[in-house]
Amino acid sequence: MDVIRPDALRGRGARPVLRAAVAALLLGALPLLPAAAEEAAQIESFSLDNGLEVVVIPDRRAPVVTHMLWYKVGSADEDPGKSGIAHFFEHLMFKGTTEYGPGVFSARIADVGGRENAFTSYDYTAYFQQVAPEILPEMMEMEADRMTNLVLTEEVIAPERDVVIEERNSRVENDPASLLSEEVSATLYQNHPYRIPVIGWMHEIEKLNREDAIDFYRRYYAPNNAVLVVAGDVDAQTVRELAEATYGKIERGPDLPPRERPTEPEQNTRRTVTLVDERVGVPSFSKRWVVPSYTTGEGREAEALDLLAEVLGGGVRSRIYQELVVRRGIASSAMAYYQSTALDDTMFMVMGSPRGEATIADVEKAIDAEIAKIATDGVGEEELEKAKKRFVRSMIFARDEQDGMARIYGSTLTTGGTVEDIAGWPERIRAVTAGDVKAAAVRWLDERRAVAGYLLPKE
Repeated sequence: MDVIRPDALRGRGARPVLRAAVAALLLGALPLLPAAAEEAAQIESFSLDNGLEVVVIPDRRAPVVTHMLWYKVGSADEDPGKSGIAHFFEHLMFKGTTEYGPGVFSARIADVGGRENAFTSYDYTAYFQQVAPEILPEMMEMEADRMTNLVLTEEVIAPERDVVIEERNSRVENDPASLLSEEVSATLYQNHPYRIPVIGWMHEIEKLNREDAIDFYRRYYAPNNAVLVVAGDVDAQTVRELAEATYGKIERGPDLPPRERPTEPEQNTRRTVTLVDERVGVPSFSKRWVVPSYTTGEGREAEALDLLAEVLGGGVRSRIYQELVVRRGIASSAMAYYQSTALDDTMFMVMGSPRGEATIADVEKAIDAEIAKIATDGVGEEELEKAKKRFVRSMIFARDEQDGMARIYGSTLTTGGTVEDIAGWPERIRAVTAGDVKAAAVRWLDERRAVAGYLLPKE
């Protein structure tokens, strides 16, 4: 069980899921993978009568299947004063139902050599199992069962709340970088619920109760608020029959209103957040902006931001890595990151840590200079094409992981996207021009609207 938040994603392997899995569908760039092309063409989607969306992704390379159920609710959908209820409820889903006692579901997965987990983000909550194909019917039956038959007693609520409190203590309260990240997010978003941590504020977690859990369960956990993704050694007809026999028996829940959240006002000030802590060994710096996501962006804005992140700080060939780490040696790390998959406007971030005699101010100044160069001079056609190739090639490996493919479809469909959006993504990336990238830097990476975070050791 886990919390997924943008600030938790670090390094080259932490690509937004939209890029990661769809790159595997760049079949025109993969002439050596005819089997992958054939399977991609076999991806099917349909809906049950009760509103459950289903996506089937065939993958015959190994006798394994990934069963992943997504709910269109995350921490940004929580009622005021109830922060952390989405993540807390994710924990509660692993308790018993009227049909299967506590621990039975997990014990069965362990018995057959499978694996399971769950995760909560701002916009969705997901549960998955990875097992042999012959076990899939059991997984679907058990997952469907806990969609409606969860037993939530006081004996269950209090101990699990204590588990979440301890999780926050270990992951946040005892980690200065996480504490700073929370404060930066709360400063970056002035009105939108993305400003609240996914795990919740401690003082509100402590007050979550049985009534809160039951209300959340009854409101959001229903087939018409869920997406089922099945990837692996299975065909669409089999999944359809199993889905009808399990999830199909569940009554449609009440229709929920549109997921309309408070929007951000125009931001016109540069803000800084500084945390000095004796536990800090290496200082670090980050700068963030509110930018469009794939859901809210117009035209090719999101695709341009994706490639801007790649050119600026997407890996060892990027501008800031080459300038700060390789050529000048003033930074031990330097990167850019774009959280592309989100229901609402999202975040673009640059970050770095000084090396040797260099200071945080040196690192910040150097990163700012590289952003200014792109905003003024743009990027060359050759540089952009190389970035596109790096961008695509680094994502192709996602094809090797079933859960990566399942995550792309689930995260897209729960944040306002469609299967067609995924299919059309390669062409939209190919269509991005150098002018698009320059325009993205000019419009969105405005120093006057940035939030800078400084993590410093105590002197």
